[in-house]
Amino acid sequence: MKLVTKLCGLPIAMALSVSGAAVHAETVKIAFMDPLSGPFANVGQNQLKSWQFMADYFNKKDPKGPQFEIVSFDNKGSPQESLNTLKAAIDQGIRYVTQGNGSGAAAAISDAVQKNNDRNPGKEVVYLNYAAVDPALTNEKCSYWHFRLDADTTMKMEALTSFMKDQPEIKKVYVIGQNYSHGQQVEKYFKEGIARKRPDVQIVGTDLHPIAQVKDFAPYVAKIKASGADSVVTGNWGTDLTLLIKAANEAGLTANFYTYYAGVSGTPTALASGTTGKVRVVAYAHSNLPGVTKQIQDDFKKQFNDDWYTAATYNGLAMLSAAFKKAGSTDPVKVAAVLGGLRFDGFNGEDEMRKTDHQLQQPLYISEWVKADAKHPYSVENTGYNFREVKAIPAYVASTPTSCQMKKP
Repeated sequence: MKLVTKLCGLPIAMALSVSGAAVHAETVKIAFMDPLSGPFANVGQNQLKSWQFMADYFNKKDPKGPQFEIVSFDNKGSPQESLNTLKAAIDQGIRYVTQGNGSGAAAAISDAVQKNNDRNPGKEVVYLNYAAVDPALTNEKCSYWHFRLDADTTMKMEALTSFMKDQPEIKKVYVIGQNYSHGQQVEKYFKEGIARKRPDVQIVGTDLHPIAQVKDFAPYVAKIKASGADSVVTGNWGTDLTLLIKAANEAGLTANFYTYYAGVSGTPTALASGTTGKVRVVAYAHSNLPGVTKQIQDDFKKQFNDDWYTAATYNGLAMLSAAFKKAGSTDPVKVAAVLGGLRFDGFNGEDEMRKTDHQLQQPLYISEWVKADAKHPYSVENTGYNFREVKAIPAYVASTPTSCQMKKP
């Protein structure tokens, strides 16, 4: 009887072995959908390279595991084009998508993914949002299939205002931003946060300008100078921040800048031309983090002569790799089921994808633009400068509550 049992179990064991081998040999395609043309093309191109570079990194790290392949789509930064690229990706059988540049595009993708998954069982898609920070995406518009790798606007502003409250030189602040959800929310949550922590600080002016349309920020900078502001808060990114910094330099504006995206393509070069005030960034990473990020940053620079500033590309693939192992599958339905609440090793330690709203919980950093030295030699955009940590904000301090009412399938 024992012999019969062993023989009967043999085909099952062989089948399981073959099945496991099939999973390990699988290629997981991820559709990258962000602007690869137009005014924000330099940002999109850098981030595409970052995703591809990290795919190669994780493929080499686990050659027997599922292999990542990044498939690029140009959404031109448009919500409508994002829907077109999403459809094209789904039609090609791609089950994982990632996007980050623009919360309008992110909202369109999240909604479309939800509808696709409701209507097409067996063809579900998981959406990794690596940079769109509209709080609504993990609050009133939260979706079971959406997972955010960046910190949202409320989290970054909680960290930034916690830092700013301890800077006695801050007395008058001007807020400027792009006129869409992100820029509007930076203004809203800064006002709320600073009023709660430093009610003595005056907001001496605010401006919202058309996104990617202003070619000369001199008139805006003139208003900032006239206001007497000692500090400027902005969520601008891409050319809208590069040109703002350029105009500030040319006008000799001495105010300090508090930003979200000063490390993004093009802006560091503008900073190096001679800012008169301090420039600080609130983000989940900076150019002087130790450990794995330093090596990746150096290797990326050698390969592309460019900067790896989207460290969420590491966390995204580290998270998926951990989820594949936990789920024992690359199927999006099984993977989504374990992603909520998943703890995994990110580039900055253990991170958690919060189950209630699918918002990554991670530490944030305040860093400052300074000249490179022997201890911190990395040169951002080959300028001879880099971003150096001023203060680390633990995940529990930066964390903010959610109103998400997650609807599970």
